[in-house]
Amino acid sequence: MVVTQENVAVNGSGKLSPQDIADTLRDRIRAGELKAGERLPTQAELAEEFGVERGTVRQAMKKLQSEGLLSNVSKGSPPRVAAAAAAPPAAASPAPQPSMVALAPRLSEAFAQPHVTIDVVSYTAETLMVALGEPVRLIHEGRLRPESITVRILLPSSEIDLAFPVPVSSDDGTQREWLHNRWLLQRNAQGQVMRHNLLALRSSHGIDVHVTFRALPFTTPVKLYLLNGLEALLAYYTLSEGQVEKDAPGGDGNEVVELYDAGGIKALLFSFTKGTPASRDTVFVEESQKWFDALWATITTDLTLS
Repeated sequence: MVVTQENVAVNGSGKLSPQDIADTLRDRIRAGELKAGERLPTQAELAEEFGVERGTVRQAMKKLQSEGLLSNVSKGSPPRVAAAAAAPPAAASPAPQPSMVALAPRLSEAFAQPHVTIDVVSYTAETLMVALGEPVRLIHEGRLRPESITVRILLPSSEIDLAFPVPVSSDDGTQREWLHNRWLLQRNAQGQVMRHNLLALRSSHGIDVHVTFRALPFTTPVKLYLLNGLEALLAYYTLSEGQVEKDAPGGDGNEVVELYDAGGIKALLFSFTKGTPASRDTVFVEESQKWFDALWATITTDLTLS
């Protein structure tokens, strides 16, 4: 290989650093110059190319291995490009979009598998209820046909004092109670509609469907969707001040309630997809699944929507 202009040191020392070499090799892998499964040149050859000591090359190799781009580092022979290393990160982690926009196509892709598992942490089922309409439609059109669908959903318990929605006037107990009951009606209605639409696939298409809810003892500050154990979609509930109207006592028109609430359907969803074992996305998906499973098995309780 030939030293090109991209290898020129920019740290002012006249020598390339391990980071410089790692960046250059990473670019070659992403561009396909170094293909999945292909052996890299020896450390001696790379040291000669970049004009550095072998130890500098070795550090660069270890960095790329920690990113999941190389395998067989320090095995006595030149390392190989990892099998999944050539795909650019953007292909696995699309740019974040509003929840209502981003979730439906991700669910449709998940429903293309024979056995579908969807785990959700949310504070209502509104976004999920709407987004599931797309894969359900594709099933009815015969374009998708999973054998089984298992959905587990964690929602805040009706027995707790919600962190949100709450009135701006925190000492107004009447408004707080009304907002709580309003949220509860929405939580139950949306969950029931979603469950009905999925369970209907049992009789219409013979799909083995299971939908289970459990109650969280806290208000979740994030929404999380885990799809087939392979992808995690995360969004933050960001609070803002707003208004809702309710019937005023005595039929005297509508009363305006100032409140703090989160707009979940507009929250940006960040996607993390399993790839190579050591990659950041893989670790995030695995740890998110562990977090969900631990909540499901420990401090949550059975939830009946009524």
